[in-house]
Amino acid sequence: MSTQTNQMESKVETVDIDIDTLFAGTPSAEAITLPDEENKPKSIFSKKAKVDMSFADPNAKAADSDDESPIDDLTGEEKENKPLATKEDVNSVLDSFDTEDEEDSSKEQRGRKKINGISDVFEKLIKSEKIVPFDDDKSLEEYTAKDWEELIEANLEERAQQARRETPKQFFESLPQELQVAARYVADGGQDLKGLFATLAQVEETKNLDPKSESGQEYIIREYLHATGYGSEEEIAEEIEVWKDLGKLEQQALKFKPKLDKMQDQVVAQKLQEQEMRKKQQENASRQYMENVYNTLKDGDLGELKIDRKVQAMLYNGLVQPNYPSVSGKNTNLLGHLLEKYQFVEPNYTLISEALWLLSDPDGYKSKIMEKGSNKVVENTVRKLKTEQTNSGGSSLGVQERDSESASRSQTRKISRPTNIFKRI
Repeated sequence: MSTQTNQMESKVETVDIDIDTLFAGTPSAEAITLPDEENKPKSIFSKKAKVDMSFADPNAKAADSDDESPIDDLTGEEKENKPLATKEDVNSVLDSFDTEDEEDSSKEQRGRKKINGISDVFEKLIKSEKIVPFDDDKSLEEYTAKDWEELIEANLEERAQQARRETPKQFFESLPQELQVAARYVADGGQDLKGLFATLAQVEETKNLDPKSESGQEYIIREYLHATGYGSEEEIAEEIEVWKDLGKLEQQALKFKPKLDKMQDQVVAQKLQEQEMRKKQQENASRQYMENVYNTLKDGDLGELKIDRKVQAMLYNGLVQPNYPSVSGKNTNLLGHLLEKYQFVEPNYTLISEALWLLSDPDGYKSKIMEKGSNKVVENTVRKLKTEQTNSGGSSLGVQERDSESASRSQTRKISRPTNIFKRI
């Protein structure tokens, strides 16, 4: 057996290859965007950071934050031969924890005395008038969580009400004197603001008069003499000329100025008093109106009509309760609301005309309604009578027809006798 050996020739050439050109379009690691290591989301497979367990060795010295861990300085063989923490080491660490707890508790005891229970806190707040207690005799130690909640809510509500009461008063006191007068006038129901401000303007003008100037002196004297009813315009002018000739014009003006200011203040006070009196009269009229409505409806009789409790309550509330907005900007009762509704919102002029007729001439409207009701009854009666008469006539006619038919049948129809075969001929 012969062995044949084939020989191959290999030719080696040197070729220059530009790697940058070859891999120019291939993405590299720099083209991949990675999350920040600190903000990288954690998963259940994430490896936790290495925990520093150097505290487990009580004999180990604390290393600086800039130095590497002593374990990292060991070689591989030393790391393998390094003994684990013994039982004594662990006990010493636990003892150190107990020592720290005792030190912390001793620090707390040396500080401010600890407050035991919420009742002590609220008792101090009550003594310092920061919390207002309930007026019952229940001890704070007996309070439940619900009691504390109600106490806090009651104090918050009391603070809110106090603020609501004091805010308008503080705002009113901060206003100028003229606006305080106007606010009081409006609060009493006054509507003649133009006349009020004209009076206030005159009072302010009088107070600003200068008794040192000649024009101011003459105006003060003239206004005072007019207010006191000294005389006519000519007599007042003559008196001013006399005092001017005598050189007493300034003296008289200084004498009359305080009296004139007081009289002007009295004019404003009188205007406010008149408005207050009108307010009291309106309140009395309103109270009297409510009493009259109640007395009218309390027995359940409305004239000759009987009304039930539901209608009774509807009428009373509809007449005395201003629960509906009006086109005037103020609230009105149900009567005014319905009148405005059927005049402007849902026009029904027939209904409005009937309401006006009833209000202007109650007897005439009621008599017309009764007359219409009587006519309706008469019409119904006549209709019933006609119906009954028609029915009775039809029924009698039918009887007569049946009688005539039976009579005709009795005349024409005959019954043959039965033949007896045994009858003798």
